[in-house]
Amino acid sequence: MLDLLLTGARVRTFDPENPWAEAVGVAAGRIGYVGDAEGAPPAREVRHAGGALITPGIIDSHNHLLLGFDPDAVSLEGAHTLAEVRDRIRGLAENRPDLEWICAENAVYSVVEGRRPDAGDLAGLTDRPVFVTTYDQHSVWLNRAALAALGIADGADIAWGRPEHDADGRPTGWVTDFYTSAMTTAGLAALQRDIPMYSPRRRYRKLLGSLEMATRSGITTVVEPQVPLAEQELFLRAEAEGRLSSRVVAALFHPIDADAGFRRDLKAAVGAAPASDRLRFGPVKLYADDVIEPHTAWMLEDYANRPGHRGHPSAPLGELTGIITELDRLGFQTHTHATGDGGVRLALDAIEHARRANRTTDRRHGIVHVECLHPDDLPRFSELGVVAAMQPRHASPDLIKGTWMENVGEERWDRAWRIRSLMESGAHVALSSDWQVGEMDPLVGVYSALTRAGLDGAESWTPAERIGIDDALRGYTAEGAWAWHEEGRAGVIRRGARADVVVWSDDLYKLAEEPEALLEQHAALTVVGGEIVHDAEEAGPPRAEPAPTGRCSAHAHGEGPA
Repeated sequence: MLDLLLTGARVRTFDPENPWAEAVGVAAGRIGYVGDAEGAPPAREVRHAGGALITPGIIDSHNHLLLGFDPDAVSLEGAHTLAEVRDRIRGLAENRPDLEWICAENAVYSVVEGRRPDAGDLAGLTDRPVFVTTYDQHSVWLNRAALAALGIADGADIAWGRPEHDADGRPTGWVTDFYTSAMTTAGLAALQRDIPMYSPRRRYRKLLGSLEMATRSGITTVVEPQVPLAEQELFLRAEAEGRLSSRVVAALFHPIDADAGFRRDLKAAVGAAPASDRLRFGPVKLYADDVIEPHTAWMLEDYANRPGHRGHPSAPLGELTGIITELDRLGFQTHTHATGDGGVRLALDAIEHARRANRTTDRRHGIVHVECLHPDDLPRFSELGVVAAMQPRHASPDLIKGTWMENVGEERWDRAWRIRSLMESGAHVALSSDWQVGEMDPLVGVYSALTRAGLDGAESWTPAERIGIDDALRGYTAEGAWAWHEEGRAGVIRRGARADVVVWSDDLYKLAEEPEALLEQHAALTVVGGEIVHDAEEAGPPRAEPAPTGRCSAHAHGEGPA
């Protein structure tokens, strides 16, 4: 007797021995039956899919659950002029006299033409401190009251970023290096002391909201790529309270200047975490470089529009190699942000050195984003067993036309987001959203992988790197499972595997010739460990997720939170 039978479907299993089926049965949290509808055993509950597609549950291999959206802040999504930004911030200040700080999220860098925004641009809105994050979390924008409250106006430093100053030495109101500094132990402690939006209560609320969205989107495993040690407790709390509707793999953040003592703390934290079917810690997040839009990613050759400048690595040469080699020796898998072709090569070199020095195999270290890949480095992913954790949506021309394209230069556009080339080389490519830098909905990612076009479908860019729907779904399922050492248990529908599956609203394969139709579909049913955690019929019409700003024209992307 099965607990649950999903039948009347097209089932794409990603099991080479049984690639397609009509029905899936669940028993005791595992897949108990895969086959034709007529041969299925009886079940306590039967759901008919009406010919829709069933796949393994989506594994989102890079999703910032902790960013989410804060209901006590104002979103600047779609606000591309200073007037719009000022109107939204003024509205929050007028409507919420109870807030000590006025916080806003997801500002774009190009809101003031020809320069970075400054404190003067926020003048006259409120006498309270104003704190604004950019959409990528790399920078913060402050008003004069905030500069005074934080002591920056009097020359004080802050632990969670680097305040910029004008030619006369006065703070401008712009703070760089925010997210990497804010995720250090000292930086996070100061941020939580200074800025109410980063209180543990509000961060936990964001986490739960993001998890709910993930479940609604058909995501059964989420990789949170940057968890400070100090916030490990938020995930442990969610697990203890039964709030992990999706499984979570939490990558712990390693500041680039952390020492051996910090790595011992990482090892102890992972070892002390209670065993859980829904939560595990262990991958380690690192940075090889920054981001391309503000010319801070490391390039092998000069930026096309800035002769003599190639950006820079995140640490002096040799340090990343030493860190990855030591983490590899300690048994850790690494998850390293790299966007420029120089940053990608630096990460590959570090992983190659670690393998050789430690004589380790099958760590499955990952490199995140891989936005610009030199041809000489393409085969190294397969040769070294390195996972490329990539986001198809980031290659959409509506998001990167302008700054990204101009900075890199047309002669290097064929190095951009080489998803198809990497897959054809034999590399493992795990696809992801990079929420909230990109939309969480995996169908947006699938559409983008198929088209290399914007969501309006008007223009396709670098179409040679488009992939088919089967490869796209594999990247979000079986490849994600391999990336995190879960193959055979997740990312596949076969007897004995975890019962993590999603029933889609239609047969996605029949829509592949008109991929715009994919954007109208949704997860009808999400099952995690045999438990139905999302039922679209019970939940009502699909809710539109908050639209992320994206990495438009003059935005500095990266991962921000990367």
